[in-house]
Amino acid sequence: MQSVLTALLLPPLLLVLAGLAGGMLAWRGGRAGGALAALAAAGTLLLATPLVSGGLLASLERGATAAPAGEAAPAAIVVLGGDAARGADGPEVGALTLERLRAGAALHRRTGLPLLVTGGPVGPERVPLAALMARSLSEDFGVEVRWIEPRARDTRENAAFGAALLREAGIGSAHLVSHGWHLPRAAEAFARLGFATHPAPVRQGGGRATAPRWSDLVPRADHLGDSWYALREWAGRAVYALRDGGPGDAARPGSGD
Repeated sequence: MQSVLTALLLPPLLLVLAGLAGGMLAWRGGRAGGALAALAAAGTLLLATPLVSGGLLASLERGATAAPAGEAAPAAIVVLGGDAARGADGPEVGALTLERLRAGAALHRRTGLPLLVTGGPVGPERVPLAALMARSLSEDFGVEVRWIEPRARDTRENAAFGAALLREAGIGSAHLVSHGWHLPRAAEAFARLGFATHPAPVRQGGGRATAPRWSDLVPRADHLGDSWYALREWAGRAVYALRDGGPGDAARPGSGD
């Protein structure tokens, strides 16, 4: 239900539905319907441009590099699950998760710190994403995982259950591996629990830092997806802030990413 509501309430699907509604009104002779359809089409095209999608991603990534001042050095690495895919032999990690695993494995080799992977059941088989992540790290990168957190259904539960496992091991600070656009929301979820994280962004720089070019105004389908991710993150941060309060306010695990 959460994923359905997210899709309906955020562009581009929201704009597509608005455009359809406007088209129906225009077909019945309403001038407002034509204007609504035109605005919805224009909004969808703008979100598909590198200029807009890059700006939205950059607005999130700017908050993904600041390490907490005065905190203890990280003693573990937390890799957050992202997506899953269906392979020839059943469920496996998706492209986003694989990028995070690659970054986590590289960070592990540089630091020697133990790894925690977190992600709950996915697909009809209800296989924990964390188990798929641990298998991929072992088979694809030759890295073994210390902790597997298999219950988390969303970012809040990634933080709650992951922090609990690390605290049981006497660890109070960790590197946090995720995409740059996702790290601000994830770091805030850990901060609400009083657990210090040091951001380790994956593929930082999705938002353009150079001067805009004419080609940045040409719509592309992949940039429409980038805009959706960014808008989803801003909406998620707003919901988390309203529901859980600011950093340091204890978050309660719950449903919804």
